[in-house]
Amino acid sequence: MLLLALDTATPAVTVALHDGHDVIASSSQVDARRHGELLLPAIDRVLAEAGRTPDAVTGIVVGIGPGPYTGLRVGLMTADTLGLALGVPVHGVCTLDGLAYAADLQGPFVVATDARRKEVYWARYADSRTRLTDPAVDRPADIAEQVEGLPAVGAGALLYPEAFPKAHEPEHVSAAALARLAVERLAAGGELPAPRPLYLRRPDAQVPKNYKVVTPK
Repeated sequence: MLLLALDTATPAVTVALHDGHDVIASSSQVDARRHGELLLPAIDRVLAEAGRTPDAVTGIVVGIGPGPYTGLRVGLMTADTLGLALGVPVHGVCTLDGLAYAADLQGPFVVATDARRKEVYWARYADSRTRLTDPAVDRPADIAEQVEGLPAVGAGALLYPEAFPKAHEPEHVSAAALARLAVERLAAGGELPAPRPLYLRRPDAQVPKNYKVVTPK
C-alpha cells in the first residue's frame, strides 16, 4: 500500500504518504489564498522525500470538508484527476474527522473550523474516532448551549473563545492524520465516503438576481 492523502478544506494545504504501516512523508503549509498554487508542488515534494514515484501510489484519500467552496474544490479536483490518471481508487474522509483523530481526546468534545461570515463548521464527537452529529454550519452564539462545557479543537473554536472557552490545538487538519484514520478504517473493513464535497452552503460567487441573458438577433 502507498496511500496519498491531501486536504484543502481549511487554510492548510496538507499532503502525506502512508505505506500501510505509518506516514513516511508529509507537508503542511497554511495559506488560505494559494491552495491551487501550493498543492501540486507539495505532492511532488512529499513523493520526492519518500523516494517514490506517482505510479507507486495505490490509493488516494482526500478531505471532503466541510470547507469554503474555492479551497475545497482544489483538493477534490486534484484527487479525482490523479485517481483517473493513475487508475487508483479515491476515498473521502470528513475533514472534521481528521481533526478529531489528531486531537486524540477521550470523552465528548467538539471540532470547529472557520467557515467565515462569522460562522463555524462543526460537529460533536464521543471520542477521537466517533462522530455523534452530522457536520453543520452555524454562528458560534447559536450553538453555545449545545457545546457548553465541552473541550473544542480547530481554528473555529480558537477564533471564538466566548463560545468555546476550552478550545485548543490542533488548529488545522493534517493529511498525516487523515491518512492514519483512513488506513485504520480500511483495515477494519469499513467503507470510506465517496470523494464528494461537503459544502453545506452555496458559494460566495453567484449570478446576480437581475442578470439578463443577451441573445444574438
